[in-house]
Formats: sequence, C-alpha cells, structure tokens
Amino acid sequence: MNNTLCAAETANNGTDYLTSFESFKARFFEDLKDKLPGVELSIREVKKLNESYEGIVASPVGSNVGVNIPIEMFFKALEDGRDYDEVVEKGAEFVTNGITQRPDFDIDSFCDYSKMKEKIALELVSAERNKELLETVPHQMLEDMAVVCRFVVSSDNEGRASILVTNQMLESMGVTPKQLFEDAMEIAPMNKPAEIKGMFETLCELMGGEPDMLATMGILPMEADDRMYVASVPDKIQGAAVLAYPGFFDQAAEKIGKSFYILPSSIHECILVPDEGTKNGADVFLPMVREVNSAEVQPEDRLTDNVYHYDIEEKIFESARNYEKRRKAAAI
Repeated sequence: MNNTLCAAETANNGTDYLTSFESFKARFFEDLKDKLPGVELSIREVKKLNESYEGIVASPVGSNVGVNIPIEMFFKALEDGRDYDEVVEKGAEFVTNGITQRPDFDIDSFCDYSKMKEKIALELVSAERNKELLETVPHQMLEDMAVVCRFVVSSDNEGRASILVTNQMLESMGVTPKQLFEDAMEIAPMNKPAEIKGMFETLCELMGGEPDMLATMGILPMEADDRMYVASVPDKIQGAAVLAYPGFFDQAAEKIGKSFYILPSSIHECILVPDEGTKNGADVFLPMVREVNSAEVQPEDRLTDNVYHYDIEEKIFESARNYEKRRKAAAI
C-alpha cells in the first residue's frame, strides 16, 4: 500500500476499506446505497467498444435507464489524496446528475424500429480489440475494422447520448442485420455527412481563426497545405465511420484527384494523403500511425495501427501492404 493510502486510512479513523481496490469497492458500494435511497445499484463488468471496466450500475427503482460509474476512477481519486467521504459525495453527485440529466425518451418509441432508425449513426472500431463484444453486435467488416450501428438519442453542446445496437435489440424489434445496414447506409450519411477538408482549413477551425488572419500573424503558413486532408463528420464524433459510407471514396478521389493513403488517426477522423508514387508507403506511414496512437491517442479513441490505400483507377480500398503486394505482382 502506498504512502498516500496509508495517510488517507489514518485520516479516516483507521478503517480498512482503503487497503485495496476490492475493499474500497465493497465499502464504496454500500456507502453509495446509503446516500441514494430510491436508486438501485449493482456491480458488474461494463463492456463498451474499445474498453471495458468494472462499474456500479445505478438506476431509479422501477426504471431500466440509468448510469454507469467506473469504480476505478473514484479509487484513483482516493489514491491521489482525496478524502474518502469527499469521494463518496462525488460518486453520489455523479449518479444524481446522470439520472436527472439523462435524455428523456419514450421507451415505447425506443422499441419501435420505424422511429429509431431515423437516429442511426455508424461507428468504425478495431475488430481485434472488440472481438468478444462483436459476437453480440451486428457488424460488417472493412478490412481489419468493424462497422457497427448506434441509435443517437440526443446530441447537443452538452454531449451525446447513444445506444449501441445489439443482436438482442434487433431481435426484439423484429429487424434483420441486413435491413439495419441497408437503412444505416442511407440514413447515417444524411444525419452526419462526410466532410473532407485540407489540413490547413482544419487547423484554422481548431484554432478559431480565419486562414488569412492566422497566416498574416505567422501562426499558419500562407499557402494552403493540400498534401494532407482530414475526413470526418460535422460534429467530429465517430467521424472515421465515413470510410463505410457509400460513395465516400469517390467523393475523396474527386477532392484529392489521385489515389491516396488512409491514416486512421482515431475513431473520430482519418487523414488522407495523396499517393505521389512513393515506394513502400506502408513502411513510411505505419510507424507514424503507431507512434501517434501510442503517444497521443487515448485507448478508447484508438481505431487501428494499420494503414490503408485507395486505388482511384481500380476503385479498390485495401491495406497498404496488400496494395503494394498487388502492385508488385502486376509489375512482374
């Protein structure tokens, strides 16, 4: 046990609920129950795309809608020196805010696919990292990535609430995976259209200024950098899914004007780099993607360490390695 925990335990009258994660979890759960009458609590593994954690699931009595509390987050606060009573108060506040601020939606409407399908959005994730969860989720493969669907219940400046579409959910709605994806490929691009912008324009948006002004101030180069493009959606949430949109590669090819490499910088966007005939492009770009993923991208936001290529002549999307193998074979 580290010194912080020892000090915290002494400050809390010598009780032993701080000596390990397991003892903290048990005591934290019981103390939350005391502070949250009318709320049902249970401890379970919460599985999400790209991550899973042990959490406390809290919902009002008689309701099947609630919030998940990642226990590790509150245990870490204790390790960082926060008082135990304060940690419990924050946990209760977390639950209360989550329940009172959750989006209102009609459960009957939620079970009605004809209404929910208008809320469909696509998400692109690593198939390998989500192998177990994908067994319970309708999905389509795109190289080593999986395309899944969500119903976006609400989305505003305060955040987004969405529900991953599962096999069980579809079965209860009487809908087949085939129908789901047919609808998703039509509706998702209308709800969240693909955007392909030059890196210069994207940086201007992130920095909140006009291109000419930022260039004059020396913050950005005067000329637009058309060597790289960013593909995403207007709200920049789950934007890498545009790779699965019908017609996306034609849209990108028209914008770029030639074949291009696709570097998945996160689940939220991809970088498109024109293919200038560089030999062994995979060897050039793979280390870049892996370094960025390791140093800059949060685990829950990582898509894949792979790099892809779109052949504008053959209209083929594939891994960069497979593209180079195919090109070499054709040259023999």
